[in-house]
Amino acid sequence: MLVKVFGSAVFGVEATTITVEVNIDKGIGYHLVGLPDNAIKESSYRIAAALKNNGYAMPGKKITINMAPADLRKEGSAYDLTLAIGILVASGQINAIEIDKYIIMGELSLDGSLQPIRGALPIAIKAKEEGFKGFFLPKQNVKEAAIVAGLEVYGVENVQEVIDFMEGKGTLEPTVIDTRAEFYKDLDFAEFDFSDVKGQESIKRCMEIAAAGGHNIILIGPPGAGKTMLAKRLPSILPPMTLREALETTKIHSVAGKLKEVGLMNQRPFRSPHHTISNVALVGGGSYPQPGEISMAHNGVLFLDELPEFKRDVLEVMRQPLEDREVTISRSKFTVTYPSSFMLVASMNPSPIGFFNDPDSPQTSSPHEMQRYLSKISGPLLDRIDIHIEVTPVPFEKLSEDRKAESSIDIRKRVTSAREIQSERFEQMENIHYNAQMNTKHIREYCALDDGSKELLKTAMERLNLSARAYDRILKVARTIADLDAAPKVISSHIAEAIQYRSLDRDGWLG
Repeated sequence: MLVKVFGSAVFGVEATTITVEVNIDKGIGYHLVGLPDNAIKESSYRIAAALKNNGYAMPGKKITINMAPADLRKEGSAYDLTLAIGILVASGQINAIEIDKYIIMGELSLDGSLQPIRGALPIAIKAKEEGFKGFFLPKQNVKEAAIVAGLEVYGVENVQEVIDFMEGKGTLEPTVIDTRAEFYKDLDFAEFDFSDVKGQESIKRCMEIAAAGGHNIILIGPPGAGKTMLAKRLPSILPPMTLREALETTKIHSVAGKLKEVGLMNQRPFRSPHHTISNVALVGGGSYPQPGEISMAHNGVLFLDELPEFKRDVLEVMRQPLEDREVTISRSKFTVTYPSSFMLVASMNPSPIGFFNDPDSPQTSSPHEMQRYLSKISGPLLDRIDIHIEVTPVPFEKLSEDRKAESSIDIRKRVTSAREIQSERFEQMENIHYNAQMNTKHIREYCALDDGSKELLKTAMERLNLSARAYDRILKVARTIADLDAAPKVISSHIAEAIQYRSLDRDGWLG
């Protein structure tokens, strides 16, 4: 008897429906074809034990299973449940009339219980697109898949529940999630709030500008100045995600298997990899490509603490994703693309010892040592960082103050207002939503300067020896400062403030 059951494979952040054809005939043998990997080939042992422990049996006949399309590589243990149900129906042990109306996925334990799978959300989206009635999957993944309206999503704990449902012996209630209620849940940043930061008003202002325009930022300062503390509080002032952004972000975390019984993500991700990270772990890849840290930070923040400690080749692979806001991983037979539109926040000491021209420091580095230390970061990478700001230690008087600083909620209101102005400005453009994404054409159109502002920028570039690459960055940041002021045009005061935020572009910064 020949039976068709349906599963799904995930490539990048998109799913492809897999037809599992099970044929049972006279003879003995178990033949699994259609480019399965080792985890799928080993499934016969898990399936045999799971069926036996639930009162069923692996038929002692010739079992041929084809996973179509046969030229597409299948991986992982998530097809265990698909294969098990197909074998039971093909051998006549159960009678499932509507089996072709469901996507069935799940990893089996030897007792028949189900383990979580990766990519439940993209699979559910594809199932809805292709007109399937429902989706059976492990209970741990049900919240992420139930985000998709119009698809019956059944979270099951063991193979027996699926068998009973197919035979009409038991009932299962589909999981229903109110996506909008899930999305608009209160955002809680109680742990990290800008009201805890004493002093550092100029740095907070920089953070506000970076958040308002989606600009990349680097913090330079001695140990203990508060660089890491400030960076960790940045997500608390970023504008709330749109529903589209939330779905994109949830999709990536679903593919990476990082959701852990969470439905729709409503907080922007904050990723902070250690400086020993490899370039594959950072940008994604592997023999079976998986998203890297830059994709996990999509629509959120990627924080690289102690930037010069990262290996140079690791930092260099970020150059193209920072520009294109996506990363493409190519293999001989396929190519996958992961989105990677994130805010880069980096911190670094100004010298190997950590102190720069500090009269109170007992040790200093020579100019040569400092130059060698800073040269670990290439010019093209710094070119993609809009704001450079020096962080100085907070004096005791500020630290001991009882007065609370401005809260993240108040700052976020201003940031959100500025982002709304940008959303209106770019609403006709498909891939541009905020100022940091502007290209040269948009800069010329939206950052037009009057004669006074042009003269100021020209003087600053000549006197401070600013590099040519700083020009566009200054205009982008000035446009964001104007948006925070709700000003229709960029004026000289906006340019003057933006010029301050290009420390590393100045020739002779090392003194």
